[in-house]
Amino acid sequence: MKRKNDVVVLTGGGTVGHVMLNKLLIPELLNEDTKPYYIGSKTGIEKEIIENSGIEYYSISSGKLRRYISFENFKDIFKVTKGIFDARKALRKLKPKFVFSKGGFVSVPVVLAAKSLNIPVYIHESDISPGLANKIAGKFATKIFVTFEKTLDYVDKNKAEYIGPVIREELLHGSETIAQDITGFDSSKKTIMFVGGSLGAKSINDIVHENIDELTKDFQVIHITGADNIKDDLQSENYRQYEFVQHELPHLFKISDVVISRSGSNAIYELLLLKKPMLLIPLPLSQSRGDQIENAHYFKSKGYAEVIEEENLTPKQMIDFIKKITNNEIEYIKQMEQFKSGTTAKRLTEKLLEE
Repeated sequence: MKRKNDVVVLTGGGTVGHVMLNKLLIPELLNEDTKPYYIGSKTGIEKEIIENSGIEYYSISSGKLRRYISFENFKDIFKVTKGIFDARKALRKLKPKFVFSKGGFVSVPVVLAAKSLNIPVYIHESDISPGLANKIAGKFATKIFVTFEKTLDYVDKNKAEYIGPVIREELLHGSETIAQDITGFDSSKKTIMFVGGSLGAKSINDIVHENIDELTKDFQVIHITGADNIKDDLQSENYRQYEFVQHELPHLFKISDVVISRSGSNAIYELLLLKKPMLLIPLPLSQSRGDQIENAHYFKSKGYAEVIEEENLTPKQMIDFIKKITNNEIEYIKQMEQFKSGTTAKRLTEKLLEE
Protein backbone atom coordinates (compact mmCIF):
# COMPACT_ATOMS: atom_id res chain seq x y z
CA MET A 1 0.00 0.00 0.00
CA LYS A 2 1.31 3.43 -0.96
CA ARG A 3 2.00 5.98 1.79
CA LYS A 4 3.04 9.59 1.44
CA ASN A 5 6.74 10.29 1.95
CA ASP A 6 7.75 6.68 1.32
CA VAL A 7 11.47 6.25 0.66
CA VAL A 8 12.65 3.95 -2.16
CA VAL A 9 16.10 3.05 -3.42
CA LEU A 10 17.04 2.65 -7.08
CA THR A 11 20.18 0.89 -8.27
CA GLY A 12 21.82 -0.25 -11.48
CA GLY A 13 24.77 0.79 -13.56
CA GLY A 14 27.71 0.08 -15.78
CA THR A 15 25.97 1.10 -19.01
CA VAL A 16 23.41 3.72 -20.01
CA GLY A 17 20.85 0.94 -20.50
CA HIS A 18 21.19 -0.01 -16.84
CA VAL A 19 20.37 3.53 -15.75
CA MET A 20 17.82 5.10 -18.09
CA LEU A 21 14.72 3.31 -16.80
CA ASN A 22 15.63 4.42 -13.28
CA LYS A 23 15.99 7.96 -14.57
CA LEU A 24 12.48 7.75 -16.07
CA LEU A 25 11.08 6.54 -12.75
CA ILE A 26 12.54 9.39 -10.67
CA PRO A 27 10.07 12.16 -11.67
CA GLU A 28 7.16 9.71 -11.43
CA LEU A 29 8.18 8.70 -7.90
CA LEU A 30 8.50 12.36 -6.90
CA ASN A 31 5.03 13.03 -8.33
CA GLU A 32 3.72 10.29 -6.02
CA ASP A 33 5.16 12.03 -2.92
CA THR A 34 7.83 9.32 -2.74
CA LYS A 35 11.48 10.13 -2.12
CA PRO A 36 13.92 8.18 -4.33
CA TYR A 37 17.59 7.68 -3.54
CA TYR A 38 20.22 6.01 -5.72
CA ILE A 39 22.97 3.57 -4.82
CA GLY A 40 25.62 3.12 -7.47
CA SER A 41 29.33 2.81 -8.05
CA LYS A 42 31.91 5.47 -7.29
CA THR A 43 32.95 6.10 -10.88
CA GLY A 44 30.36 4.47 -13.17
CA ILE A 45 28.26 6.23 -15.80
CA GLU A 46 25.27 6.01 -13.45
CA LYS A 47 26.92 8.50 -11.08
CA GLU A 48 27.05 11.22 -13.73
CA ILE A 49 23.54 10.56 -15.03
CA ILE A 50 21.82 10.36 -11.65
CA GLU A 51 23.65 13.21 -9.93
CA ASN A 52 22.35 15.46 -12.71
CA SER A 53 18.79 14.34 -11.92
CA GLY A 54 18.77 16.06 -8.55
CA ILE A 55 18.38 13.13 -6.14
CA GLU A 56 20.82 12.00 -3.48
CA TYR A 57 23.40 9.45 -4.62
CA TYR A 58 25.21 6.94 -2.40
CA SER A 59 28.47 5.50 -3.73
CA ILE A 60 29.54 1.97 -2.86
CA SER A 61 32.49 -0.25 -3.64
CA SER A 62 31.82 -2.60 -6.54
CA GLY A 63 33.63 -5.18 -8.62
CA LYS A 64 33.06 -6.39 -12.14
CA LEU A 65 31.38 -9.77 -12.58
CA ARG A 66 33.22 -11.91 -15.12
CA ARG A 67 32.26 -15.19 -16.76
CA TYR A 68 35.89 -16.21 -17.26
CA ILE A 69 38.75 -17.08 -14.92
CA SER A 70 40.86 -14.06 -14.03
CA PHE A 71 43.02 -12.94 -11.13
CA GLU A 72 40.86 -9.81 -11.08
CA ASN A 73 37.93 -11.98 -9.96
CA PHE A 74 39.70 -12.70 -6.68
CA LYS A 75 40.33 -9.00 -6.03
CA ASP A 76 36.75 -8.16 -6.93
CA ILE A 77 35.38 -10.61 -4.36
CA PHE A 78 36.69 -8.22 -1.72
CA LYS A 79 35.24 -5.21 -3.56
CA VAL A 80 31.80 -6.83 -3.77
CA THR A 81 31.96 -7.83 -0.10
CA LYS A 82 32.80 -4.26 0.86
CA GLY A 83 30.00 -3.09 -1.43
CA ILE A 84 27.50 -5.21 0.51
CA PHE A 85 28.57 -3.56 3.76
CA ASP A 86 28.46 -0.10 2.11
CA ALA A 87 24.96 -0.80 0.81
CA ARG A 88 23.76 -2.18 4.15
CA LYS A 89 24.90 0.99 5.85
CA ALA A 90 22.99 3.17 3.36
CA LEU A 91 19.86 1.00 3.48
CA ARG A 92 19.78 0.94 7.27
CA LYS A 93 19.94 4.72 7.26
CA LEU A 94 17.33 5.21 4.53
CA LYS A 95 14.88 2.42 5.53
CA PRO A 96 13.34 2.18 2.04
CA LYS A 97 10.01 0.59 1.23
CA PHE A 98 11.77 -1.38 -1.52
CA VAL A 99 14.84 -1.53 -3.75
CA PHE A 100 14.36 -1.41 -7.52
CA SER A 101 17.28 -2.80 -9.52
CA LYS A 102 17.91 -2.34 -13.23
CA GLY A 103 20.92 -4.66 -13.25
CA GLY A 104 24.61 -4.27 -13.93
CA PHE A 105 27.39 -5.41 -11.65
CA VAL A 106 26.91 -2.61 -9.07
CA SER A 107 23.37 -3.82 -8.33
CA VAL A 108 24.42 -7.18 -6.86
CA PRO A 109 25.81 -5.87 -3.53
CA VAL A 110 22.72 -3.67 -3.14
CA VAL A 111 20.32 -6.56 -3.75
CA LEU A 112 22.21 -8.84 -1.36
CA ALA A 113 22.27 -6.13 1.30
CA ALA A 114 18.54 -5.49 0.88
CA LYS A 115 17.77 -9.19 1.19
CA SER A 116 19.81 -9.40 4.40
CA LEU A 117 17.68 -6.57 5.84
CA ASN A 118 14.36 -8.09 4.63
CA ILE A 119 13.73 -5.20 2.25
CA PRO A 120 11.67 -6.20 -0.83
CA VAL A 121 13.67 -6.22 -4.08
CA TYR A 122 12.16 -5.67 -7.51
CA ILE A 123 14.30 -6.36 -10.58
CA HIS A 124 13.85 -5.32 -14.19
CA GLU A 125 15.38 -7.43 -16.98
CA SER A 126 15.24 -5.88 -20.44
CA ASP A 127 17.12 -8.51 -22.48
CA ILE A 128 15.85 -11.91 -23.56
CA SER A 129 18.23 -13.82 -21.31
CA PRO A 130 19.35 -12.27 -18.02
CA GLY A 131 22.88 -11.02 -17.60
CA LEU A 132 25.09 -12.47 -14.88
CA ALA A 133 24.19 -9.73 -12.39
CA ASN A 134 20.46 -10.34 -12.74
CA LYS A 135 20.95 -14.12 -12.68
CA ILE A 136 22.50 -13.73 -9.25
CA ALA A 137 20.16 -11.01 -8.03
CA GLY A 138 17.09 -12.82 -9.35
CA LYS A 139 17.53 -15.54 -6.73
CA PHE A 140 16.95 -12.94 -4.02
CA ALA A 141 14.28 -10.87 -5.77
CA THR A 142 10.71 -10.45 -4.60
CA LYS A 143 9.57 -9.91 -8.20
CA ILE A 144 11.21 -9.80 -11.64
CA PHE A 145 9.70 -7.61 -14.35
CA VAL A 146 10.65 -8.55 -17.93
CA THR A 147 10.54 -6.78 -21.29
CA PHE A 148 10.52 -9.86 -23.55
CA GLU A 149 7.83 -12.49 -23.03
CA LYS A 150 10.44 -15.11 -23.94
CA THR A 151 12.46 -14.12 -20.85
CA LEU A 152 9.89 -15.98 -18.75
CA ASP A 153 11.65 -19.16 -19.93
CA TYR A 154 14.88 -18.05 -18.22
CA VAL A 155 13.64 -16.83 -14.82
CA ASP A 156 11.53 -18.12 -11.94
CA LYS A 157 7.99 -17.86 -13.34
CA ASN A 158 6.55 -17.81 -9.83
CA LYS A 159 7.93 -14.33 -9.25
CA ALA A 160 8.20 -13.00 -12.80
CA GLU A 161 5.83 -10.66 -14.62
CA TYR A 162 5.89 -9.71 -18.30
CA ILE A 163 5.24 -5.98 -18.69
CA GLY A 164 6.76 -5.32 -22.11
CA PRO A 165 8.89 -2.25 -22.86
CA VAL A 166 8.65 0.91 -20.79
CA ILE A 167 7.77 3.74 -23.15
CA ARG A 168 9.40 7.17 -23.23
CA GLU A 169 6.19 8.96 -24.09
CA GLU A 170 7.91 12.07 -25.45
CA LEU A 171 9.19 10.01 -28.38
CA LEU A 172 5.61 9.60 -29.59
CA HIS A 173 5.19 13.34 -30.21
CA GLY A 174 7.66 14.10 -32.98
CA SER A 175 6.90 16.75 -35.58
CA GLU A 176 7.78 16.37 -39.23
CA THR A 177 7.81 20.15 -39.66
CA ILE A 178 10.25 20.65 -36.79
CA ALA A 179 12.46 17.86 -38.12
CA GLN A 180 12.58 19.49 -41.54
CA ASP A 181 13.52 22.80 -39.91
CA ILE A 182 16.32 21.08 -37.98
CA THR A 183 17.76 19.14 -40.91
CA GLY A 184 16.72 21.05 -44.01
CA PHE A 185 15.47 17.73 -45.42
CA ASP A 186 12.15 17.23 -47.21
CA SER A 187 10.04 14.31 -48.41
CA SER A 188 11.64 14.09 -51.86
CA LYS A 189 13.91 11.24 -50.73
CA LYS A 190 13.69 8.52 -48.10
CA THR A 191 15.48 9.42 -44.88
CA ILE A 192 17.59 6.89 -43.00
CA MET A 193 19.06 7.31 -39.53
CA PHE A 194 22.23 5.71 -38.17
CA VAL A 195 22.47 5.42 -34.38
CA GLY A 196 25.55 3.98 -32.68
CA GLY A 197 24.60 4.30 -29.01
CA SER A 198 25.77 6.72 -26.32
CA LEU A 199 29.47 6.21 -27.09
CA GLY A 200 29.03 5.68 -30.80
CA ALA A 201 29.83 2.48 -32.70
CA LYS A 202 33.09 2.59 -34.62
CA SER A 203 32.11 -0.01 -37.21
CA ILE A 204 28.84 1.79 -37.99
CA ASN A 205 30.45 5.23 -38.00
CA ASP A 206 33.28 4.07 -40.26
CA ILE A 207 31.02 2.46 -42.83
CA VAL A 208 28.86 5.60 -43.00
CA HIS A 209 31.85 7.94 -43.29
CA GLU A 210 33.53 5.81 -45.94
CA ASN A 211 30.40 5.40 -48.06
CA ILE A 212 28.63 8.70 -47.62
CA ASP A 213 28.59 9.51 -51.35
CA GLU A 214 26.92 6.19 -52.17
CA LEU A 215 24.41 6.53 -49.34
CA THR A 216 23.39 10.09 -50.19
CA LYS A 217 22.74 9.24 -53.85
CA ASP A 218 19.47 7.60 -52.87
CA PHE A 219 18.82 8.69 -49.28
CA GLN A 220 18.86 11.61 -46.89
CA VAL A 221 21.07 10.52 -43.98
CA ILE A 222 20.85 11.44 -40.29
CA HIS A 223 23.90 10.18 -38.42
CA ILE A 224 24.15 10.23 -34.61
CA THR A 225 27.84 9.54 -34.14
CA GLY A 226 28.43 9.61 -30.38
CA ALA A 227 31.09 11.70 -28.64
CA ASP A 228 34.05 13.03 -30.63
CA ASN A 229 33.08 11.21 -33.84
CA ILE A 230 31.98 14.12 -36.01
CA LYS A 231 33.79 14.41 -39.36
CA ASP A 232 33.86 18.12 -40.15
CA ASP A 233 35.20 17.52 -43.66
CA LEU A 234 32.12 15.49 -44.67
CA GLN A 235 29.66 17.86 -46.27
CA SER A 236 26.56 16.98 -48.28
CA GLU A 237 23.13 18.50 -48.70
CA ASN A 238 21.73 15.04 -47.91
CA TYR A 239 23.84 14.33 -44.80
CA ARG A 240 23.46 15.64 -41.24
CA GLN A 241 25.63 14.43 -38.35
CA TYR A 242 25.20 15.00 -34.61
CA GLU A 243 27.21 13.79 -31.63
CA PHE A 244 24.09 13.60 -29.45
CA VAL A 245 20.47 14.62 -29.73
CA GLN A 246 18.02 15.05 -26.87
CA HIS A 247 14.93 17.18 -27.42
CA GLU A 248 15.38 16.81 -31.19
CA LEU A 249 15.24 13.01 -31.14
CA PRO A 250 11.43 12.56 -31.40
CA HIS A 251 11.39 14.86 -34.43
CA LEU A 252 14.32 13.14 -36.16
CA PHE A 253 12.68 9.76 -35.61
CA LYS A 254 9.47 11.15 -37.11
CA ILE A 255 11.04 11.72 -40.54
CA SER A 256 13.23 8.59 -40.53
CA ASP A 257 11.98 5.78 -42.76
CA VAL A 258 14.59 3.24 -41.64
CA VAL A 259 16.87 3.23 -38.59
CA ILE A 260 20.23 1.42 -38.58
CA SER A 261 21.21 0.66 -35.00
CA ARG A 262 22.81 -1.58 -32.44
CA SER A 263 20.25 -3.86 -30.80
CA GLY A 264 20.11 -2.96 -27.15
CA SER A 265 16.60 -3.81 -26.01
CA ASN A 266 15.64 -0.28 -24.91
CA ALA A 267 16.54 1.20 -28.28
CA ILE A 268 14.91 -1.41 -30.49
CA TYR A 269 11.67 -1.50 -28.52
CA GLU A 270 11.42 2.27 -28.89
CA LEU A 271 11.80 1.82 -32.64
CA LEU A 272 9.13 -0.89 -32.57
CA LEU A 273 6.69 1.34 -30.71
CA LEU A 274 7.40 4.13 -33.21
CA LYS A 275 6.81 1.66 -36.10
CA LYS A 276 10.25 2.29 -37.57
CA PRO A 277 11.62 -0.57 -39.71
CA MET A 278 15.17 -1.28 -38.66
CA LEU A 279 18.45 -2.76 -39.78
CA LEU A 280 20.21 -4.10 -36.69
CA ILE A 281 23.97 -4.56 -36.32
CA PRO A 282 24.37 -6.16 -32.88
CA LEU A 283 27.49 -5.95 -30.77
CA PRO A 284 29.62 -9.01 -31.59
CA LEU A 285 30.52 -11.70 -29.05
CA SER A 286 33.99 -10.21 -28.81
CA GLN A 287 32.44 -7.14 -27.15
CA SER A 288 29.42 -8.57 -25.33
CA ARG A 289 27.82 -11.66 -23.83
CA GLY A 290 25.63 -12.03 -26.94
CA ASP A 291 22.48 -10.34 -25.62
CA GLN A 292 22.28 -7.95 -28.58
CA ILE A 293 22.59 -10.85 -31.02
CA GLU A 294 19.67 -12.59 -29.28
CA ASN A 295 17.60 -9.41 -29.32
CA ALA A 296 18.29 -8.73 -32.99
CA HIS A 297 17.40 -12.19 -34.22
CA TYR A 298 14.24 -12.24 -32.11
CA PHE A 299 13.12 -9.00 -33.79
CA LYS A 300 13.99 -10.44 -37.21
CA SER A 301 11.90 -13.54 -36.44
CA LYS A 302 8.94 -11.26 -35.71
CA GLY A 303 9.32 -9.43 -39.01
CA TYR A 304 10.33 -6.10 -37.44
CA ALA A 305 13.93 -5.94 -38.64
CA GLU A 306 16.77 -7.24 -40.76
CA VAL A 307 20.09 -8.19 -39.18
CA ILE A 308 23.74 -8.04 -40.25
CA GLU A 309 26.34 -9.55 -37.94
CA GLU A 310 29.21 -7.08 -37.53
CA GLU A 311 31.81 -9.54 -38.82
CA ASN A 312 29.78 -9.83 -42.06
CA LEU A 313 29.18 -6.09 -42.46
CA THR A 314 30.04 -4.74 -45.91
CA PRO A 315 28.93 -1.52 -47.61
CA LYS A 316 27.11 -3.40 -50.39
CA GLN A 317 25.25 -5.67 -47.98
CA MET A 318 24.22 -2.73 -45.82
CA ILE A 319 22.94 -0.67 -48.74
CA ASP A 320 21.15 -3.69 -50.24
CA PHE A 321 19.36 -4.31 -46.93
CA ILE A 322 18.40 -0.64 -46.59
CA LYS A 323 16.90 -0.71 -50.07
CA LYS A 324 15.08 -3.96 -49.29
CA ILE A 325 13.56 -2.42 -46.17
CA THR A 326 12.55 0.87 -47.83
CA ASN A 327 11.00 -1.03 -50.76
CA ASN A 328 8.96 -3.19 -48.38
CA GLU A 329 8.36 -0.63 -45.63
CA ILE A 330 4.61 -1.28 -45.41
CA GLU A 331 5.12 -4.98 -44.68
CA TYR A 332 7.47 -4.28 -41.77
CA ILE A 333 5.05 -1.71 -40.35
CA LYS A 334 2.14 -4.18 -40.62
CA GLN A 335 4.09 -6.66 -38.52
CA MET A 336 4.93 -3.97 -35.97
CA GLU A 337 1.30 -2.94 -35.68
CA GLN A 338 0.49 -6.37 -34.26
CA PHE A 339 2.58 -5.60 -31.17
CA LYS A 340 0.25 -4.19 -28.52
CA SER A 341 2.27 -4.51 -25.31
CA GLY A 342 4.18 -1.98 -23.25
CA THR A 343 3.77 0.25 -20.25
CA THR A 344 4.77 3.72 -19.12
CA ALA A 345 7.09 4.86 -16.35
CA LYS A 346 4.01 6.23 -14.57
CA ARG A 347 2.19 2.88 -14.65
CA LEU A 348 5.29 0.96 -13.56
CA THR A 349 5.76 3.41 -10.68
CA GLU A 350 2.17 2.89 -9.57
CA LYS A 351 2.61 -0.87 -9.76
CA LEU A 352 5.75 -0.75 -7.62
CA LEU A 353 4.18 1.45 -4.97
CA GLU A 354 1.11 -0.77 -4.76
CA GLU A 355 3.09 -4.00 -4.26
